[in-house]
Order: sequence, then structure tokens, then C-alpha cells
Amino acid sequence: MNKILIIAGEASGDLHGSNLVKALKEQDPSLAVYGVGSRRMREAGVTMLADASEISVVGATEVLTHIGAIYGVYAKLKRFLREERPDLLVLIDFPDFNLLTGKAAKKLGIPVLYYISPQVWAWRKGRVKTIAKLVEAILVVFPFEVELYRATGVDVRFVGHPLADVVNSPYTRDEARKELGLAQDRRTIALLPGSRRKEIAYLLPDMLGASKVLQRRFPEIQFVLPIAPTLDRSLVAGYVDASGVPVHIVDGQVYDVLRASDAAMVTSGTATLETGLMTVPMVIVYRASRLTYWIGRLLVSVKNFGLVNIVAGRTVVPELLQDDATPERIAEELGTILASPEKYRTMTEELMRVRTLLGEGGASRRAAAVVLELLAKAA
Repeated sequence: MNKILIIAGEASGDLHGSNLVKALKEQDPSLAVYGVGSRRMREAGVTMLADASEISVVGATEVLTHIGAIYGVYAKLKRFLREERPDLLVLIDFPDFNLLTGKAAKKLGIPVLYYISPQVWAWRKGRVKTIAKLVEAILVVFPFEVELYRATGVDVRFVGHPLADVVNSPYTRDEARKELGLAQDRRTIALLPGSRRKEIAYLLPDMLGASKVLQRRFPEIQFVLPIAPTLDRSLVAGYVDASGVPVHIVDGQVYDVLRASDAAMVTSGTATLETGLMTVPMVIVYRASRLTYWIGRLLVSVKNFGLVNIVAGRTVVPELLQDDATPERIAEELGTILASPEKYRTMTEELMRVRTLLGEGGASRRAAAVVLELLAKAA
């Protein structure tokens, strides 16, 4: 019986990891899968060695305050690699932690597959060579990433973006609003503040402040906030209650929330792609500690910060970063979108184009085929 270890350190990685495991189990039900992830991977049948919340932190300063817990998980994985000898290690994004674990596996002669490349095209391009030396193959989800790795001689394959398979809702807009308990005849704004505690602390108060401003400009407006599975509901509810803004809180159901929504405030990251794939006009916001942001600006080599804009190759939706991510600026940008039917239509059309660029679907199935190919090769 083959045995694999999968490491996903974020909510998005947990989603992609769970769909990879489901595709693998369809082709080889006997496969034993261990991992680090969250609820979705656990539900897909992964034997969890640690929870992603133990290692999922944002930025340099936040890592320092969680170093003990992070090292504890790393030590546990090294022990697992040494004692259990899995046939393959699958790394999903999350580069700082995953590259360390990958190096430990390589020293033990355990093959490594990287699924969903870290964003080396945005920062720390030197990692391309590091990853190439570490892995048997790398599976990329953006077509422009292939050329970055091809020059190193590594086995690189474009599998399409796995979100293209899963970002959908079975409901119409009216049905989604009914399902979520929202009013049918009111403009609906989604708040997507992120999946980590620090993102909530940095961004949710400003999103709620922007909601208060928008409420004055558009009295008929309503707000809905889907909570990521990596967060406690009480944490988010505390911020909402303190703001005095009537926000309808939902556990998960992010795609149903987006189907119900006219527009969204979205934290920079995978959520911008999810919102784009649902063709919901948005404003992207991002804030970190000043040290983390300063270091990031020194290292980042792309014009745009939001993934949906990077895929589009130009600024399709507005980005408000760091000191620009104020309640007033967020409300101003979102209000402009809501008040201009032409701007709204143009943004929707641009987001439909982004969806086309991300592939036709089937990424998880294609990734699973490569996993099984590598297992057969190692046997």
C-alpha cells in the first residue's frame, strides 16, 4: 500500500489538498494519506499530523511570535518522514515552511512533488532554482509560470487552476439570498477579510468602517460575511458586534455568499481569484505590520498585488494597500463601482476573461495522475 504525506498551510491549500485527495482516492482507494491541513483535508480522509492553524501566520513579525509552535510541527514531520518513510511528499504552496520540510525529505531520499508553485514570479525569484533542485516535478496553475521553471530543466507541467473546478454555487442570486437568509431586494456586499487571525485584526475593522460609510450612502444595502473554517466564529462576531454594523455572518458557504452578492471587499490572496471566478466586482485590500509590508515592497517585483490583476496582466479591480486601506477609501472605491452601471459591467466582463485564462477545469484530476505516476516510478 502506497503512503503519501501532503502539507497545506492555509485555507486555500486545504481546499486544493482535499480535492487532490478525493481525485487520488477515486483512482486508488487503498492509498494511505497523511498530512497537515484543516477541516476539508480531514473530511477527505487524510490522517492529520497537525492542523494548519499551528503554522499559518502572516509576515516576519508574526512568525517570530509563533516560532515555537511552528518548529514543533516541523519536528513532528521530520520524525514522521524518518520513521514512516512515505513514498511521496506533496507540498502545496506555503513556501517558507514547505521548502524546509521538502529539504528534510530529500535528505532521506523521499521524492518530493510541488503542487501549486509559490509565487516566485512576484518575489524571491531565486527560489525557482531552489525548488527545481528539490522536486521530482512541479505542477503550476498559471500558464505563465511554465517558462520560469522550464529553463532549470525541471519537470514542470501546467495543470490549470484547481479553483476553476470548485468555485461555483448551485443557486441563482435570488435562491442564494433565500438560502442565506438575506433580503431579496437589497444591494448585497460580501466582506472577505481573510482566513487568518492577523488578517482579521488588520483588515476587518476597516471593512466594517467602510460598511458604515456605504450604509449612509446606500441606505438599502446589506452586508454578509462568510467565516473561513480556520477561524472561530466568536472572533469575527466580536469585531462585528463592536462595530455596530448589521452584518449577516455565515459559516463557510463562501461561493453561495458571492453568488448572492453585488460586490465585495476582499483581502488580497486566493479569495480575489475566487471572487473573480464568480465574476463579482470587488475592491482588494491588504495590510500587514509595517516591517512585513516594508520587506515585501522591497522584494515584490510585480506591478499589481492582487492575484486577479496579476492573471489579467493589468489593473482590472482597484487595490488598496497598507495606509490606503482606510474605511473611507474602501467605501469610495466600492461606491464608485455600485454607482456606475458602465464601470460595473466592464469589470464583470474583465473578470469573465480572467476565468478563461485560468483553464477549463480538471486540475485536481491531472495533479492526481502525476502523483500516481511518481508513485509508480518510485516503486
